[in-house]
Amino acid sequence: MSLANWFEEKRKFGGLIGAFIEKATKGYVLSEGEKERSIGTGTNKGLWTRCDNCENMLYVRFLKQNKRVCEECGYHLQMDSTERIELSIDRGTWIPMDEDMVARDVLESHDEESYKDRIVFYQKRTGLTDAVQTGIGKLNGVSVALGAMDFQFMGGSMGSVVGEKITRLIEHATKESMPLILVCSSGGARMQEGTLSLMQMAKISSVLYIHQVRKGLLYIPILTYPTTGGVTASFGMLGDIIIAEPRAYIAFAGKRVIEQTLRQKIPDGFQVAESSFDHGLLDLIVPRNLLKGVLSEIFELYASTLRRAST
Repeated sequence: MSLANWFEEKRKFGGLIGAFIEKATKGYVLSEGEKERSIGTGTNKGLWTRCDNCENMLYVRFLKQNKRVCEECGYHLQMDSTERIELSIDRGTWIPMDEDMVARDVLESHDEESYKDRIVFYQKRTGLTDAVQTGIGKLNGVSVALGAMDFQFMGGSMGSVVGEKITRLIEHATKESMPLILVCSSGGARMQEGTLSLMQMAKISSVLYIHQVRKGLLYIPILTYPTTGGVTASFGMLGDIIIAEPRAYIAFAGKRVIEQTLRQKIPDGFQVAESSFDHGLLDLIVPRNLLKGVLSEIFELYASTLRRAST
């Protein structure tokens, strides 16, 4: 099967998945207020939580077993970075990288509280040093480099530490000729670091160019709820194959910012994954329980292409 035919089949497959999810979540279109509420909802505390879509009460233990997908309506609730790693990486194969890297308050940023205090608060709250975990492991036996962003840490914002950890991960993947996966979940650049945060967009994009173009290695971003701002404007949209979860919120600027700038109303559902897929910005929309299998198929196709190219 040619690569073009394979993608055509997967596009049809993605459309069928989208239709299934649409049917399962009929009538689901989040308003802007509901989006903000659902983004702020935590699902890691207590015995019960509420689905952000259908508002059904869910037992957290069963929800975790179901990969944080609502059993009533199929809505994909947020996962933390550790759960993302467990979802994709074979048990016992994960080797973390740069776990001791922490942010410095170079600009001495201060609003209601200091940036330093905010960092300490989120480190205690999440058990992470910053908003991304990086490392290497095996996905159905295939060695991969994986970075998983964590929205629970300052909204998954991209500061110097996030940028440096992702950059080092990409450089390692390039050196070892490994495929790269980045799970995106972010509110964008971290404002407390100013231009230092914005620099990470260019830094990550430049090492991705070496990985993809110069070395011909595979990079797959997985866009989850939410993927916004500088992440969308850089490595989130630079993949060889771009995958999103159903109903993931994908945007650069928020709805209200766009409406105030353009002075016109934006329709509901404009910034969900299905809309981006319809407009050609994504290659696949894959439900969480199928993701590992789909990634494994892509790696098999990629490996077979390399073998044919070398003969």
